[in-house]
Amino acid sequence: MEFTLSKKAKNFTLALMGSGLLLTVIGLVMSMGDHHFKTKLLTNGLINSFFFFGIALGALFFLALQYATETGWYASVKRVIEAVAGFLPYGTGLLAIVLLVITLMDGAHIYQWMDPSTTDPSSHHFDKIIEGKSAYLNKVFFWIRTIIYLAAYLVFWRGFRNRSLEEDRIGGTEIHFKNYKKAALFLVVFAVFSSTSAWDWLMSIDVHWFSTLYGWYVFSGIWVSAMVVIVLLTLYLKKMGYLPNVNDSHIHDLGKWAFAISFLWSYLWFSQFMLIWYSNIGEEVVYYMMRIENFKALYFGMFLVNFAFPMLILMSRDAKRNVGILTFVGVVILAGHWVDVYIMISAGSLGANAHIGALEIGLVLLITGAFIRIILMNLTKAPLTPVHHPFLDESVHHEI
Repeated sequence: MEFTLSKKAKNFTLALMGSGLLLTVIGLVMSMGDHHFKTKLLTNGLINSFFFFGIALGALFFLALQYATETGWYASVKRVIEAVAGFLPYGTGLLAIVLLVITLMDGAHIYQWMDPSTTDPSSHHFDKIIEGKSAYLNKVFFWIRTIIYLAAYLVFWRGFRNRSLEEDRIGGTEIHFKNYKKAALFLVVFAVFSSTSAWDWLMSIDVHWFSTLYGWYVFSGIWVSAMVVIVLLTLYLKKMGYLPNVNDSHIHDLGKWAFAISFLWSYLWFSQFMLIWYSNIGEEVVYYMMRIENFKALYFGMFLVNFAFPMLILMSRDAKRNVGILTFVGVVILAGHWVDVYIMISAGSLGANAHIGALEIGLVLLITGAFIRIILMNLTKAPLTPVHHPFLDESVHHEI
């Protein structure tokens, strides 16, 4: 079955982008006299570019995971996963542009280590800790790593997508086993890059602080965000009369993934917080002191939402099959994880000067509209049913 982008969907995405653009302009005008204007603008650019890039990357990871484990049930929703992962080229471009502008501005007070004066002993901005990390944290090596990360993700994504479309044409099992091998390789690469890129792009904002759990924490956040988007998109397509092979059991399984990864994220959030709070070492607790002093309600509220909503509402089997409940919880969780990324980045770059206003809301609405539009356009480029997938029959008869 072919997907057609409806006029209603087009108008909805245009309305999101239009309202987002209007709020962004208002926010820019209101912030023009702010001493932190450039840092604020680029901070919000980094928040949103990373958040939506992360969703696409999480979907690519989930797709590779299904290939590597030779899962059968997912075949009916494979094109949904591919459509979300298909935002990756756009997300990569947006993230790269934001990072490039920040680099050209010597960190723009976001990445302190990019400011040459911090490693110059003759400067009053000299920082011995940053100098000690300069072999790793320097502009050239940062961009070498960044280009490798982004290029690797794009190469794997393009390979999976091309082979998926080729499988539709010629069938057989040869392409399936090729995807199986490539997916296993991707998971190894991703196991390293997902952590190191989180250190480079996010953790280095708080350059004096580090955590060995940070990479896993960021990974779990992008994974659960991707699962929520996949759930919401599947529910939308079912409501519109598409995906005839998707039944309540498929919805249930997707709901279980969102439920389970929410617990993984919560476990990692608590583990990182509890160990640092308990040890009470000054150079470690400074990360949380900044966030508790300036974002206390938002920070702990975000944790409670992202932990309690899935636990209390999605625990039962019936809840994971209920369209209304899944939609409501999904939207709330997605908003909660945007707040998580917002606090991770803005607390380190702006500190007490950060707040959610017209600029912040406008940018997220603008990019959300573009994100949805691109995903829906991706759905129109291939049949929603991968007709020659070797596990399609198993997926059609999936019942739990």
